[in-house]
Amino acid sequence: MAEVTGAVSIRVDAKTFPATVGRPPLNVLRDVELNVDSGSFVVITGPSGCGKSTLLNVVSGLDHDYQGRVSLGGGDPLLSFMFQAPRLLPWRTVHENIALVMEDGDPKLKKIPEMLASVGLEGLGDVYPERLSLGMQRRAALARAFILEPDILLMDEPFVSLDDPTAQSLRQLLIDLWNRSPTTVLFVTHDRTESVMLATRIIRVGGQPATIVQDTAIELTREQRADPDAVRAEQERVFATVV
Repeated sequence: MAEVTGAVSIRVDAKTFPATVGRPPLNVLRDVELNVDSGSFVVITGPSGCGKSTLLNVVSGLDHDYQGRVSLGGGDPLLSFMFQAPRLLPWRTVHENIALVMEDGDPKLKKIPEMLASVGLEGLGDVYPERLSLGMQRRAALARAFILEPDILLMDEPFVSLDDPTAQSLRQLLIDLWNRSPTTVLFVTHDRTESVMLATRIIRVGGQPATIVQDTAIELTREQRADPDAVRAEQERVFATVV
């Protein structure tokens, strides 16, 4: 993984969706400025529909129609994006879905079985996605995201719509993967417990158009992140202020 200095620098002066039939233009983001240190795990949270996913699309380069700038550090950083849906091609096996993000001859191709084992899918490389539960499909998507050893990993509510035990196990898996292969993470969620469990820093956005309303460091140890009481206490501290 290439070294990235000052991994992400974001300034969105304004992001507006154009008018549609019967609806005026929608101002989504305004005066959002954020610098993310290399190797940090930043969670962006706020009410549903406030512009969190839009901000992630701007950072990824999927959305260029905004006023401002985004810098992804020095050199040519490798970026990976994990969406809400696993986005596995149904006509390809799990192994083939992961291999799609690499070119022929990439030495990382040989690491796919090891990566599948690390996410709890050992021996399932030849299985098609339809035979996997949604939670297992999300595990495959995690494997695909980390196999590239990205400098920057963007995650847009990747554990949404899962039952609590499955979501909790995937959060712990994500922590384990991130500790083994550190990368800069921007993670979008509206789940406050998830925010505290994962983040080294929480950015709360709110308002209309949305802007940053709170920026808080999280200093829980790895052991505390697995302790529901410690997570609950930190959650009460971080979200004590209504915004």
